[in-house]
Amino acid sequence: MTQTTTATSATNGLSSHAAAMGAAALEHCPLMSTYGPPPVQFVRGSGCELYDRDGKRYLDFLAGLAVTSLGHSHPAVADALNEQARTLLHVSNLFGTEPQVEVAQTIDRLQGGGGQVFFANSGAESLEGAIKLARKYGGRGRHVVVSALRSFHGRTLATLHATGQPEKHETFQPLPEGFRHVPYNDADALEAALDPSCCAVLLEVVQGEGGVNVADGEYLRRVREICDERAMAFIVDEVQTGLARTGEWFAWHHHFDPAGGPTGAARPDIVTMAKALGNGVPIGAIWARREVAGAFQPGDHATTFGGQPLAASAARAVLRTMEAIDAPGLSAARGEELAGKLMGIDGVVDTRGLGLLIAAELDTPAVGRSGPEVAAACLEAGLVINGITPTAVRFAPPLVVSSEQIDEGLAIFASVLAGAGKPG
Repeated sequence: MTQTTTATSATNGLSSHAAAMGAAALEHCPLMSTYGPPPVQFVRGSGCELYDRDGKRYLDFLAGLAVTSLGHSHPAVADALNEQARTLLHVSNLFGTEPQVEVAQTIDRLQGGGGQVFFANSGAESLEGAIKLARKYGGRGRHVVVSALRSFHGRTLATLHATGQPEKHETFQPLPEGFRHVPYNDADALEAALDPSCCAVLLEVVQGEGGVNVADGEYLRRVREICDERAMAFIVDEVQTGLARTGEWFAWHHHFDPAGGPTGAARPDIVTMAKALGNGVPIGAIWARREVAGAFQPGDHATTFGGQPLAASAARAVLRTMEAIDAPGLSAARGEELAGKLMGIDGVVDTRGLGLLIAAELDTPAVGRSGPEVAAACLEAGLVINGITPTAVRFAPPLVVSSEQIDEGLAIFASVLAGAGKPG
């Protein structure tokens, strides 16, 4: 590519980026091009609906990447933010604040009890803290974390290396040492990769960004046994799957009933979460068994903003609302409905996932478009989903999605697959 062509492409990219953001008159777009030109600028939302700056309505079946599980502009969250903003915004974690206590207690109860919580600002930060905790718990000389291929754990340098997608690593080498990757759902490969330097296994029960790949229950139980045999920590990344997304409060609960006892010994030592916890307000958390959590001493880990009053107040409202509406039950029922109706659409050959985290595998030769191309066409037609592999798209609508909205969204999806464009 010539220098002139490169410059022209860059200029066009800036122009399209600025135009999509409603800033066509800008000589240079003010945002870094880490996501490429945004296809649309949303200005407001309500429940499962979004509206762009031109007033066009969209059905949101992505929920901000499984974040707005209660839908956009939920009144309980909005009221909590308004009240807290007028009461107390920030004092730092040198001091306690009232909203943190209930959120931490609720998280511990939903995990089955017997643990402690650390608040962070995001999923990546919760993973960073979990990795540090596992290393401290393991002791000197035990620092290696083993994770799965096709996993996704964040974009910081450490969580990027924990992510089992080598194509994302090369640009940022050298990455922090101490991470290994093994095939997903393969306990023998995991065991073969271990040595005395290993302190933890890090897994997603459902690999959301990796293609909505679901772990086998027997595999998870074997991982628990391996960690027990070698005195290693078992970390479960629930950043995307936590808080009812999969039809249980946490995805690992599909293999363990915290109220009635284990259906299989797959209980983790450390669990990370974020996304749905604030319904759009940035907050993350680490839960750990009290014995493991005790490895952290004052000065080992910290954050200025993690769990500050505004974010914790939002999380408190989210958790109260989710429990009141039985969010896991909603997710399970609507997820079964969505998956079943997807299988009735020409061009869909399979579905996979749990609850309302579903991938639709496409017959791409018949459809004539890749997964990302189908998602782009759906956006133009008024449906927000995303392409996660060349042959699949992801559905993760708010847990409060109605049957009528599922039908409307799938009518758009079906028409795109049929090449008919937007329905009349």
